[in-house]
Amino acid sequence: MSEQDGGPAFPVADYDHQIFNPATTTETKRDLSGMSLRDYFAAKAVQAIITGNKADECSLGLGAAKDAYAVADAMLAARSA
Repeated sequence: MSEQDGGPAFPVADYDHQIFNPATTTETKRDLSGMSLRDYFAAKAVQAIITGNKADECSLGLGAAKDAYAVADAMLAARSA
């Protein structure tokens, strides 16, 4: 994960690598950190987008996903401002 995607949404502390006996600490942190912060923000945003639409008008297609990532990108930009 890179800083462009906000890094890991749920970073793992340095000492956690001792439990899992990884090849490298960095590899284990990546494996255990899960989704990026950008993905986490987008997941939260898409919930609001879908909830904000009437059920009969709501499209779960590409439009909602693009909108969710646009919101996530704006949130990441706001964090660095």
